Amino acid sequence: MVDFVLNAKDRNEVGKGASRRLRRLSQEIPAIVYGGKNAPQKISLMHKEISHALDNEAFYSHILTLNIDEKSEDVILKDVQRHPAKPIILHVDFLRVDKLQKLTTRVPLHFINEEACVGVKTSGGIIARSMTDLEIECLPGDLPEYIEVDMLDIDIGHIVHISDLPIPSGVESVALQHGEDHDLPVVTVNKRKEEVEEDVDTVETEAEEDADSDAEADDKTGDED
Repeated sequence: MVDFVLNAKDRNEVGKGASRRLRRLSQEIPAIVYGGKNAPQKISLMHKEISHALDNEAFYSHILTLNIDEKSEDVILKDVQRHPAKPIILHVDFLRVDKLQKLTTRVPLHFINEEACVGVKTSGGIIARSMTDLEIECLPGDLPEYIEVDMLDIDIGHIVHISDLPIPSGVESVALQHGEDHDLPVVTVNKRKEEVEEDVDTVETEAEEDADSDAEADDKTGDED
């Protein structure tokens, strides 16, 4: 487990102009902390520090320690706004967490044994992912860093659903809380495109042959009449 600690400062100036000055003059970015019993608080962070932290996948699904001036808070990352064309962080949202209250967040899915997957290695299929992360609910102490999806025994045509995932004890899928109709597909192994086209061609050829046979039978019946 990695402990993430970020240092921040209280921010009084607001607005687009203030945010631009913050980024340009101080190499800092605006952020906000909200949730819990306290009012939302506007803060600023060093761009270099938050950018480095965001390079670590674990940062997105960990309880973070946020030091604001001389006060510390436990938070999770809720949103990151990035520049559409430049490697610049524009704004970050943090949510306060209470160790005794459940939180809702998303954790990444780690797909393992993809190269050894029976549907790929033996049958020549292609892995198609429908999800890369999963929305979960749990107490902060039960928050997993990621959830593994083992592809080893998945054959062509088999679909792995949310209910098939090894979700840790104390953790619940938000989707499954809404019923079986929300048991969405996570990943499957499909036939390669050329194999599908060959199957379609085969079916069409067989259908044409059947049609020709039926026509010949009708002709013979007509001649006998």
